[in-house]
Amino acid sequence: MTGVLASQQIETLIRSGALGADVPFVEGQVQPASLDLRLGTVAYRVRASFLAGAGNSVAARLEEFEMHRIDLAQGAVLEKGCVYVVPLMERLDLPRQIQAIANAKSSTGRLDLLTRVITDEGEEFDRVSPGYAGPLYAEICPRSFSVLVRPGMRLNQIRFRDGQAVLSDAELSELHASETLVAGGPAVIDEGLGFSVDLQPGKNGLVGYRAKPHTGVIDLDQIDTYDPADFWDPLYSDKQQLILDPGAFYILVSREAVHIPPSYAAEMAPFLAMVGEFRVHYAGFFDPGFGHAAAGGSGARGVLEVRCHEAPFVLEHGQIVGRLVYERMSEMPEQLYGAGIASNYQGQGLKLSKHFKSPA
Repeated sequence: MTGVLASQQIETLIRSGALGADVPFVEGQVQPASLDLRLGTVAYRVRASFLAGAGNSVAARLEEFEMHRIDLAQGAVLEKGCVYVVPLMERLDLPRQIQAIANAKSSTGRLDLLTRVITDEGEEFDRVSPGYAGPLYAEICPRSFSVLVRPGMRLNQIRFRDGQAVLSDAELSELHASETLVAGGPAVIDEGLGFSVDLQPGKNGLVGYRAKPHTGVIDLDQIDTYDPADFWDPLYSDKQQLILDPGAFYILVSREAVHIPPSYAAEMAPFLAMVGEFRVHYAGFFDPGFGHAAAGGSGARGVLEVRCHEAPFVLEHGQIVGRLVYERMSEMPEQLYGAGIASNYQGQGLKLSKHFKSPA
């Protein structure tokens, strides 16, 4: 059956050798509709971001762009504003009908840690051609905070798809009528399900956070450790609007509570120019069961990772800022998001990454 491969189908790919690794796969690496990818043992500092391009390997391009290499074995700092390429532990030998799509994990995106997968002969970031056989690499560019990384850390995840499974607007409307895909706002369906920003002041008038420009290093292994005040400026507004500063990074939240039924997955569509001069959400996968009642949720609002581009831009409460594209699963996952697995953001509202202490 065509669609996004479920956890048990990913396990089958591992057993068949279509998914391989330098070291054995670990518990929790297979998610309901994706596989977490692990950093290898070395990082290459490069002069610029690049794609391998037709006929080229990433290794050959590294010889062209490498500045120096860093041993990650004892942990190493990847510095803000620099570009690195890290060979991943996983490699692919996909069946010819299976393609793959990668994205940053939620916690990675919430740190403004631009992380993308590149492949040999690849001409797009985060897109792996059907039948690809070869290594995987992560391009990492810390945008707001320098980070301490080690081998085995999981910054990216990859999803596998057999054929075309995206729902049409008519199918999406029908699914919403039966499953209530969003609550708290109207269902705006146009090449996906639109979602808007919530700038209605919450507790103490808080509407979001803006990354501070000069901070310390974040060790990505440290959970519930850092004081948000050392890294973030809280944002308050009584006007239900926010002016975005060019180059600044913001954590905001959607007005709508999102629901992903168990037989579906969703991906946040990339930046659309007609929405405004900003990009929303670096980490775009929503697993089956996200916000689903049977998995311990009753709808979960989407955290928005927002970076403003060339000009200051006014965001208004309820303004559409992006869309979710729903896809069918090939099979129902044996494990749903938030149901007995370590799912950090089920039932979330406005929430920083798991590395920060929760506000009192």
